[in-house]
Amino acid sequence: MVHQTVLDKLREFDSATVSNVIELFELRPRNRGFMTREIKAAFPHLPPMVGYASTATCRTFAELPARDVPKVPDLISRFDELAGPPVIVLQNLDTNGAAANFGDVFCSSFKAFGAVGLVTNGPGRDFAGIKPLDFPVFYNGIVCAHGYMHLLELHLPVQVGGIDIYPNDLLHGDANGVTTIPRDLAADVADACADYAAAEAVVINAAQSGSASLAELREAYGEMANRIAELGARLRKS
Repeated sequence: MVHQTVLDKLREFDSATVSNVIELFELRPRNRGFMTREIKAAFPHLPPMVGYASTATCRTFAELPARDVPKVPDLISRFDELAGPPVIVLQNLDTNGAAANFGDVFCSSFKAFGAVGLVTNGPGRDFAGIKPLDFPVFYNGIVCAHGYMHLLELHLPVQVGGIDIYPNDLLHGDANGVTTIPRDLAADVADACADYAAAEAVVINAAQSGSASLAELREAYGEMANRIAELGARLRKS
């Protein structure tokens, strides 16, 4: 289980930095583990979201099936199966995106029971009502109507943003996008983010000084590369 202090530390850094650090472990390809650009932050000003995937499939174009389907309280009732704060991950199975699969009613309900965000490959609505909640939402568009929105299956693997998400996967998301974090690496990733940011700051500070020569900029890039290489070697050894 990832300790709450680790989750708090991960929230101090953006998803780009977190992704950079994960790459240093060389345990997954650099083109895997993060969601595609179609999944955007509805409120990019909010701080990073960190939590565990509470997954579900849904449909908004197809009419409701004859059988009973799960409701929002049914998904909320599964939160206690997770290792920490829930992030709702909805896969809309209707690929034409005809209608919204979340709004202020859903987001208010999820937040009231401890959820820290929502991620979906479908569109949403009611953003004027969601904004005051300070509830991070990641989505792929806006539609005024909810069509035949209904949940289908809960806490099973889903595909959102080009990757598979399993129940209890650890997610990090902000204005840069959403990435998964291997849970066994979470503490090391959290500890290394400050060092990675400090390495990048060498170049940023030189570039923004207003007086750096090209030779000094090259030197700054070299120092940054050396720091990152040393950090990666230390992380892989650990």
